[in-house]
Amino acid sequence: MSTTTNSRPAGPGGNAMARMMGPPTSKATDFRGSVKRLLKLLAPFRLSLIGILAVGVVSIALTVVGPLILGRATDLIFSGVVSKQYPEGLDKAQVLAQLRAEGNDTLADTFSTLDLRPGLGVDFGAVGQVLLLAMVLFLLSSLFALVQGRLTARVVQHAVFDLRERVEAKFARLPLSYFDKQPRGEVLSRVTNDIDNMSTSMQQTLAQMMTSLLTIVGVLVMMLVISPLLALVALVTVPLSVLVAAKIGKRAQPQFVKQWGTTGKLNGHIEEMFTGHGLVKVFGRRKEAEQTFKEHNDDLFDAAYRSQFISGTIQPAIMFLSNISYVLVAVVGALRVSSGAISLGDVQAFIQYSRQFGQPLTQIAAMANLLQSGVVSAERVFELLDAEEQSPEPAEPVRQAAVRGQVEFHDVSFRYEQDKPLIENLSLSVRPGRTVAIVGPTGAGKTTLVNLLMRFYELDGGRITLDGVDIADMTREDVRAKTGMVLQDAWLFGGTIADNIAYGSPGATREQIVAAAEATHVDRLVRTLPDGYDTVIDEEGDNVSAGEKQLITVARAFLAEPAILILDEATSSVDTRTEVLIQRAMNALREGRTSFVIAHRLSTIRDADLILVMESGSIVEQGSHAELLAAGGSYARLYAAQFANPLTTAEA
Repeated sequence: MSTTTNSRPAGPGGNAMARMMGPPTSKATDFRGSVKRLLKLLAPFRLSLIGILAVGVVSIALTVVGPLILGRATDLIFSGVVSKQYPEGLDKAQVLAQLRAEGNDTLADTFSTLDLRPGLGVDFGAVGQVLLLAMVLFLLSSLFALVQGRLTARVVQHAVFDLRERVEAKFARLPLSYFDKQPRGEVLSRVTNDIDNMSTSMQQTLAQMMTSLLTIVGVLVMMLVISPLLALVALVTVPLSVLVAAKIGKRAQPQFVKQWGTTGKLNGHIEEMFTGHGLVKVFGRRKEAEQTFKEHNDDLFDAAYRSQFISGTIQPAIMFLSNISYVLVAVVGALRVSSGAISLGDVQAFIQYSRQFGQPLTQIAAMANLLQSGVVSAERVFELLDAEEQSPEPAEPVRQAAVRGQVEFHDVSFRYEQDKPLIENLSLSVRPGRTVAIVGPTGAGKTTLVNLLMRFYELDGGRITLDGVDIADMTREDVRAKTGMVLQDAWLFGGTIADNIAYGSPGATREQIVAAAEATHVDRLVRTLPDGYDTVIDEEGDNVSAGEKQLITVARAFLAEPAILILDEATSSVDTRTEVLIQRAMNALREGRTSFVIAHRLSTIRDADLILVMESGSIVEQGSHAELLAAGGSYARLYAAQFANPLTTAEA
């Protein structure tokens, strides 16, 4: 594409329109739908997810077996201590019979689950083997958890990488009208803050959520194996925990929506104030800007505080209910040990399991605020991805090998808003190589006309042809590749002067760049700089003047050699002498090319082949400079307003 600057926001007001309309309202959160779409982002990584699940199952299995093994160590120690109290030569049955004979039935029931060996004491060798086995299992469990974390990080970052590519591709398919209606900071917030928040949320919740669920299942199985009755006691508080988490989460969700919506507003304000910081200072609006920032910042603080506080109450609530379950298990377990229904080691293991069972529930509760925040950010990104796209390209586009530059408008109609017509039934024919100047008051539709030619907007009616071919039958890229633009708002990117000149012609040689610079009088500027054409321009272009920026963009258009040239107030930012030089360069550039020149200063378009005077989207006059002055119509009045009045004033 040979356009040389970013397209100025078309339509009345550009970004000002977006500000008048206000920030986009947040629609009701579709939590389930957004979660499903998040999971679809991970669908291409099914094999990796299966690997994460398999590694997680092994890790959790090794972890949940640990308490049972440690319970075995407790039983060995307890059995050894009890066995030491009785003389060698007795067996377990004799010891239990003796206790019952003495009336100690409860103690006999408790000892009945032990492996009593009177007189032998604690078998520290066996205890050591059990502890060693437990340590090996826990070590292996940690290694598998490490592998799971690495796989999870890889999957999440690949998914986010793909999402960023989708967003980038979406930008190429969005119509210019989308950016007209969206504050720039709001869009940037969605593609930076929100995607980063999604990445963090997925990274921290995916593996942890999977681990927590697997832990719940594994621990529940072990609890049922040890004692179904104790398992039932431990599960008494679970439904209440789920209900509490759901109720609190429902209250927190709107606050997260407000938090990230306010973040977009704040970013939009900061971006706007930073871009126009010079004007803010010149017009003394610093205090007003600070007040607006404070209001947005206060709103963000309030929303973030409420969302984090409300969702943060889930974890302590779940912990409280978990502690109630823990107490119930301890009491009932003690009664079961005293009755001989279960061993002390099994009760110890079960108590550990009850804590392990409550821990993942607490972790899931703790992740609730992070998960909700991530889902809200995901929804904002999905809104961007779901935005209405520009009309699709033709299935079999027409490609023109060479373009002469015959441009015709046939009954063209267009409006930015359906109830506010702008251009109605406009027809125009421009022969190849002709220079057409477009003049008229602000809002007359001058820039809109060339934006339609560039297919930045689609027509509501009629058609535009290029050498007899409807531009709707051509790809947008093909149309724009044949067109060069120099706009009033000169745009340069961070790079060298040579890179900026060659932006529309990536394969240009240094000699071609220099030749274009000489033809447009940029060379004399470049020669005064220490690094010449390798001088680096910062991203804002603050190290060159407005006029120098304009000269560089003119050189860029010159180098691109487009078939159609569009100049939108291209000399508005330069001094009178530079304007004369640029006009000479433009005359050479327009030679043999169809040119559209939008101008407010009528002195720059006197030599145009055809001058169009537009008012309210219609061409009210057309002709040469001399013809229009002789007609005494709108053009003559505009000319008189610019030249006659100053002369009259000077004479007075």
